[in-house]
Amino acid sequence: MVVQALAFYAFAAVLISAGIMVVVSKNPVHSVLFLILCFFNAAGLFVMMGAEFLAMILVIVYVGAVAVLFLFVVMMLDVNFTELREGFARYLPIGLVIGVVLLIELIVLVSGAIPIGKASGPVAKAIAKQPSGHNTEMIGRLLYTDYFYLFQAAGMVLLVAMIGAIVLTHRRRDGVRRQSIAKQTARKSSESIRVVDVKPGEGL
Repeated sequence: MVVQALAFYAFAAVLISAGIMVVVSKNPVHSVLFLILCFFNAAGLFVMMGAEFLAMILVIVYVGAVAVLFLFVVMMLDVNFTELREGFARYLPIGLVIGVVLLIELIVLVSGAIPIGKASGPVAKAIAKQPSGHNTEMIGRLLYTDYFYLFQAAGMVLLVAMIGAIVLTHRRRDGVRRQSIAKQTARKSSESIRVVDVKPGEGL
């Protein structure tokens, strides 16, 4: 129990520290890297609680897709990469420390040095009712039965956020030229081509 408690506080401390660095970091690339560190530590906490499925989803979906997508979006911003390359040697120790922390956490989790606890809360109650069910099945059963309305509400929040992002992207702004498919297809050759009679020896 002492090792499990120490591991919990270690994961939680790194998670909180990385979360603060996500907000405090001036460099957006560093913020995304600290966000990945947050996801890994949150996955470690899920593993300690016996929710292996949630931990794998967090690593595969968020670290493997969302965080990488954030990183690509950040790379498309107007970031002075020449200045970043100049400061590579200065930030190298920080990157090495983050890499070592992730490596140690992965080795500790994979080696089984930390005793993984059993599922607690509503998941534990659901498993107690049906001992034959496993973690993934019980989480799905809870999501689509007891917490169905909350699950749908979360989906609606994400839908509204997606629609809001699309509306903000397509808002009308002065000085921005937009493509009009209707005008392009309705345009005639006389409107787009100008025939100039150039006499020999004369320029345009």
